[in-house]
Amino acid sequence: MTDENSPTRVVWETKIAVVLRDDLETWQKLNITAFTVSGIAATVEDVTGEPYEDGSGVEYLPMFRQPVLVFATDGDKLRQIHERALRREIPMAVYTEELFATNNDEDNRAQVRAVPSEKLNLVGLAMRADRKAIDKVVKGASLHP
Repeated sequence: MTDENSPTRVVWETKIAVVLRDDLETWQKLNITAFTVSGIAATVEDVTGEPYEDGSGVEYLPMFRQPVLVFATDGDKLRQIHERALRREIPMAVYTEELFATNNDEDNRAQVRAVPSEKLNLVGLAMRADRKAIDKVVKGASLHP
């Protein structure tokens, strides 16, 4: 018997994953997560739900419809995950260590553009794709503690 008030468990066909280098400061991990998932929110149709509203009628911004899983791994494994995602042509947002020293979008893009894919100094990335593909790409990374 199911309780009408209990939440329904949804199995998503897609998965949103953020992968972070595990040696970063907490503020850096949070910053990378926020910046990289914004790329998904900005480019994937219907990935966010409807706006929220509280009991007083105050409206709030919509959020992702599905959970965001955050993983942590070392730099070598992060590069491997990046390579796997590229091979599978999974769209992703990347964050390189150099972006901590810039303070605007134009400089950020120039920093990434200046380095070939295989030499990017990655500290984090975010992607959304078929859940089975994401599982294969992030294999070896652990859920962030």
